[in-house]
Amino acid sequence: MRAELQNVLKAATELPSEQLPRLLGELEEIRCTAIARLSASTPVQTQEQLLDVEAASQRLGVSRDYLYRHHAELPFTHRMGKALRFSASGMEKWLRTAK
Repeated sequence: MRAELQNVLKAATELPSEQLPRLLGELEEIRCTAIARLSASTPVQTQEQLLDVEAASQRLGVSRDYLYRHHAELPFTHRMGKALRFSASGMEKWLRTAK
């Protein structure tokens, strides 16, 4: 048990029974605060935005033709059936590292 909680455990065993409800309320406040912090720090999952060839070519400043020819070399390319899609976040990451 954490050293910080040793005094609380001692209080739970030694406090008069009429003071235990207050102790339990204080413990609940601590528990709820910890849960709220955990919930707030959980990253929100965002859905990946997949761009079509037209949008990707505009964002990259290259032709659609270029993307069709070089898609296999680009790490942010996804094939969906016959269609090519490009990960917006993957593209941004690639652009940051390519400079």
